[in-house]
Amino acid sequence: MSLTLHTLKPARGSRTRRFRVGRGNASGSGTTAGRGTKGQRARSGGRNKLKLKGIKQMLLRIPKNRGFTSGIIHPHAVTFEQLDRWFKGGERVVLADLQKRHLVPANAPSIKVVNTGTITKKLIFVNASASAEAKKAIEKAGGSFETLKKKIAIKKGTKKIVSKKSSKKK
Repeated sequence: MSLTLHTLKPARGSRTRRFRVGRGNASGSGTTAGRGTKGQRARSGGRNKLKLKGIKQMLLRIPKNRGFTSGIIHPHAVTFEQLDRWFKGGERVVLADLQKRHLVPANAPSIKVVNTGTITKKLIFVNASASAEAKKAIEKAGGSFETLKKKIAIKKGTKKIVSKKSSKKK
């Protein structure tokens, strides 16, 4: 059968009639009209007036907020594949560069290099941590890690990190 305007029909089950309640027992939903038996909810206008009666039971049904959120700020993971694609050989990898290239979120506190894929370029990582396997792979490719010594200066209850001088660590 071809599809034409006079053969179009709505999808099966998409158009259903509204069920009319309270039309006698023979209709299938008479007597109580689907409201159950007796009680405040069965009466007209009663449902909205339920104020204090069942609050304790309602609160018991709500699940408790359990657990905790860690206060430790975790570093953002960076893979070898990302580094190989976005950096040239001999380049320094700094958190700010990763943020500019949208590899790391703008609010990331630090980075951690993870051993995923292979690294072929010699890269110098500044203030970055790495897993043990990743560190071996980076050093095998000729890369190294630099750490800037940080001095924490406290001003009016806020911690401010001030970089002092750089020292190379192999």
